[in-house]
Amino acid sequence: MDPILIGKGTTDDVAVTLLPRFGNRHGLVAGATGTGKTVTLMTLAEGFSRIGVPVFLADVKGDVAGLAVPGEINEKLAARAAEIGVDGYTAQASPTIFWDLYGQQGHPVRTTVSEMGPTLLARILELNDTQAGVLDIVFKLADDRGLLLLDLDDLRALLNLVAAERKDVSTEYGLVSAPSIAAIQRALLRLAQDGGEQFFGEPALELADIMRVNHDGRGVIGILAAAQLILKPRLYSTFLLWLLSELFEQLPEVGDLEKPKLVFIFDEAHLLFDGAPAALVQRIEQVVRLIRSKGVGVYFCSQFPDDVPGNILGQLGNRVQHALRAFTPRDQKAVKTAAQTFVPNPKLDVVATLSQLGTGEALVSTLQDKGIPSPVQKTLVAPPRCRMGAISEAERMQVRAGSPVGSRYDTAINRESASELLARRAQQAAEQAQAPKVPSGEQGGGIGRKINEFLFGNGRRQGVVESVAKQTTRNVGGSIGRSVGSSIGESVMGKTGKKYGGQIGNQIVRGILGGIFGRR
Repeated sequence: MDPILIGKGTTDDVAVTLLPRFGNRHGLVAGATGTGKTVTLMTLAEGFSRIGVPVFLADVKGDVAGLAVPGEINEKLAARAAEIGVDGYTAQASPTIFWDLYGQQGHPVRTTVSEMGPTLLARILELNDTQAGVLDIVFKLADDRGLLLLDLDDLRALLNLVAAERKDVSTEYGLVSAPSIAAIQRALLRLAQDGGEQFFGEPALELADIMRVNHDGRGVIGILAAAQLILKPRLYSTFLLWLLSELFEQLPEVGDLEKPKLVFIFDEAHLLFDGAPAALVQRIEQVVRLIRSKGVGVYFCSQFPDDVPGNILGQLGNRVQHALRAFTPRDQKAVKTAAQTFVPNPKLDVVATLSQLGTGEALVSTLQDKGIPSPVQKTLVAPPRCRMGAISEAERMQVRAGSPVGSRYDTAINRESASELLARRAQQAAEQAQAPKVPSGEQGGGIGRKINEFLFGNGRRQGVVESVAKQTTRNVGGSIGRSVGSSIGESVMGKTGKKYGGQIGNQIVRGILGGIFGRR
């Protein structure tokens, strides 16, 4: 398969390319603001798309959307393409699908609360360890009781349930405090104000829709509108991390292919790691290390190479480093760090060159045969064929109108889940509590009730059946008592004892039977 042309190396006067079979070995595009990182990303995205590899990337500034429309070839661009050796350089758009968490500049991107999971959700909500533990309990309780967590209303309903049953939940799952529940509820309120209501729900994003290939064999480029989203850095970084985790968990193992199944470009990568707990960074490292075997290449884009932790930086085999300005001690340290990450080239002073690169120039090292990194080359980056700039609203709407997935995602679905189910149960309980209670023995009405009272009484007076039963019992009991008492008295005291024994026996039996029927 033809390699992807990145540009022309001016150090050794060679074409600098990226071999598709090593596209899943990940990469890094770094450099100061205004040095050409975005154009490089567009060139890479176009190159992968032309060989049939889908790409997903975030449009932080609004100019990456230019991939969707043809560019304008002027004399300067034509001369640059000829100098680099770009074959058949013409204006060309790439197949594109626009996405937007807010549903304004692209198709809505949604996921469910359950799919996001408690760990990433706790990061979005900026919870501490104790509050994150309570969130774990909420998710476990939902699983145990068969309650679906689809949107934020469902999560609020579960929190209210936990608050109402806090003592029982604490006994079964672990301590749940009222302040922790209140803190999570406040965090949910902030998330809703930041647009979280639109993000959580259905229909949830299907991975197949960001891994599409169009009718002519070109990979579809999914562009996430992130100009507003980037203002909420936790939501932005956690969404992209969730998407990367979903790819890792759902895609099958495929090993090394001729070309990647998907290339995932993470712009402003430092946001992913700022303030991230050690466990989360370890999770990212694990995903980046293992997702290669799923056929996915991950490319980080940031200003400084050390924005990416060292353990992850070591997994990035393809490097494009734009200029770094050594104005501050921090910049000087970054220059040295960047220089140390490249395979040395005897013809090039990397440290000095990094501060002298012009716009559209970069130091590049990619994996070549047998996965060996090439010596670093000072490279003139090839221009993309698309527009290098923003597009109009009319052009965006035209692209959306021709999207193959618009009918699936543009209309939200709200099926029955935890909030609806718990609300219905609460309503049923309230109706039962408000229903008038009928005293025992007074159910029914009309002639049937009168007959029932005549035969069995109504609690205030006895019925015929009870009256006859008591009278019969007294008569039979009296006869039995007199007979037994007379026999005992005669044997003890003779005839006098027989008379008094019969009276005493009669009183004893009456007392026993009177106790049975409720009177002394």
